[in-house]
Amino acid sequence: MSDPTTPAPLPVRVVALGGGHGLSASLSALRHVVADLTAVVTVADNGGSSGRLRREFGVLPPGDLRQALAALCGDDDWGRTWADVLQHRFASAGEMDQHAVGNLLIVTLWELLGDHVDGLDWVGRLLGAQGRVLPMAVTPMDITAQVRGIDAEHPDALTTVRGQVEVASTSGQVVSVALDPQEPPACPQALAAIADADWVVLGPGSWFTSVIPHLLVPGLREALVTSSARKVVTLNLEPQAGETDGFSPDTHLEVLLEHAPELKLDVVLADAGAVADVEHLRATAASFGADLVVADVAADDGSPRHDPGKLANAYASLMRDA
Repeated sequence: MSDPTTPAPLPVRVVALGGGHGLSASLSALRHVVADLTAVVTVADNGGSSGRLRREFGVLPPGDLRQALAALCGDDDWGRTWADVLQHRFASAGEMDQHAVGNLLIVTLWELLGDHVDGLDWVGRLLGAQGRVLPMAVTPMDITAQVRGIDAEHPDALTTVRGQVEVASTSGQVVSVALDPQEPPACPQALAAIADADWVVLGPGSWFTSVIPHLLVPGLREALVTSSARKVVTLNLEPQAGETDGFSPDTHLEVLLEHAPELKLDVVLADAGAVADVEHLRATAASFGADLVVADVAADDGSPRHDPGKLANAYASLMRDA
């Protein structure tokens, strides 16, 4: 991983929205760049350890929240050790197989404290996390999608697919997504963080199941629309199988804004190697009121993941020069 070159944290308040590995990359970058960082995390996972705990205890799925906390751990022995502990999964022939330690720790504190946000804050203090992690909403929910191409006899017909795992792995083309319940209450602390933010970062990540869901929570969408913060969309390095097959960078922007047409963007950040037609993307970004910034932010190993060090340098340049 490349090392960020920012000499000291910038005195700005940043809120990063997303989930999974994409949000982890942003947080790993931003904790080197800014003094005040809050992650607002998608909470609709229904698979794996998170799905099992959600079904058994009726809590929010903790997995994406755990990943965000791990990304905010420091680079010293304490931080790296606790990050490894959070991410450790048991391997057994019994019921504990593939449960993540961090998921169990988070759910334990939720049970003891009776509050999702208080529990996450306690985990953050234990880890020495360099930022705060909040759920986008405090009610368990499911993602549903309208998907084209599942029915071979009627390729243009739309089929409703339910569940984050099912949507992310569909064999068809996702057209739009919604939440069930349709209007979950936003986390009040997330709304307050957005209201106070200088910058808001959306993406990278699974577009329909990690990024766009934030725009489907009415209170969160209104907070993003009315916030005076500058808004950055960080584009993915390539389409994601199932969710965004065949999507160009332009298409990612277009479907994002279809779910929140009133949202004003300020910056679109794209990797230099992921854009075939820079001028076309620049024009698309401009049509949404945003400047296009093209930078080298991809990992050097050829994987479709962002390098947190390079991403830190790109964010630092944006926020320092604004």
